[in-house]
Amino acid sequence: MAEESNMQDSRWQKDVIEKLVMSSLKEQKTARRWGILFKMLTFIYLFTILAYALGWAVKEGKSAVSEHTALIDVAGVIMPGGEVNAESFTGSLADAYDNKGTKGIILRINSPGGSPVQAGMINEEIKRQKKLHPKIPVYAVVEDICASGGYYIAAAADKIYVDKASIVGSIGVLMDGYGFTGIMQKVGVERRLLTAGKNKAMLDPFSPVNPEHKAYAQTMLNQIHEQFKTVVREGRGKRLNETDETFSGLFWSGEESIKIGLADAFGSADYVAREVIKQAEIVDFTYQETFADRFAKRLGASIAKHIGFDVEATGIKLR
Repeated sequence: MAEESNMQDSRWQKDVIEKLVMSSLKEQKTARRWGILFKMLTFIYLFTILAYALGWAVKEGKSAVSEHTALIDVAGVIMPGGEVNAESFTGSLADAYDNKGTKGIILRINSPGGSPVQAGMINEEIKRQKKLHPKIPVYAVVEDICASGGYYIAAAADKIYVDKASIVGSIGVLMDGYGFTGIMQKVGVERRLLTAGKNKAMLDPFSPVNPEHKAYAQTMLNQIHEQFKTVVREGRGKRLNETDETFSGLFWSGEESIKIGLADAFGSADYVAREVIKQAEIVDFTYQETFADRFAKRLGASIAKHIGFDVEATGIKLR
């Protein structure tokens, strides 16, 4: 009897141990499954954030299908790779036109000007797209400032709307710089400059002004100014009340700009969408720089710096 009792106790202990082991294994499997699930969710979450950061996700406006007014901001200095540039603007404009729901386009301008080349390319692209899509109007809406290169772009629009206090105009061209010859003489610094080509050091700030170089630069500025004037005259047509001051580089308030024919009427972006285009819903097609874009620019600048390569602008600006 004692032996049988011992066997039963041993069997009972064995069963308990097996149950404990199985329970432990089951808990480990459950914990492992939950761990895998949480890791997968974390991975999906991080991947989604990365996708948006790198611009893989769909950008605002591109997927809009209902009828709407397309908006493109032209805000900041106009320059290659800058806040406003021809490449990004062209992409935004194409997206707006390609969307079947677009019934009109507003260019919301707030720019002091910048590169005549970039402004000219944008102006030409607007006119090209207008010919391809004659039923979709393009309106420029000026907020605080639409000067020089900004107005160069606005001139391509069907109509220009302003606020009464907007700054409009400054139709001119400039090339700025500094001269340090006087300071160099005072501190006893000698300029040693070697060139191959008699005009290579043209407008060098550390050398005296060469009358021939100055005249050459002025001729070039006048030529670009004439191009600007032609664009404004073609864009505004008979609405322009041209005077001796129109292309002098002066700027006017929005209220005055309507009187002299540089603008057409008062109106904000919301007003134009609602009352002119008759589509109150506004979809933003403005190009948004992604994390990948910013990284590429910084990488390019860093590489250029390390190999000793630097690009300097000519200094010619529409301002």
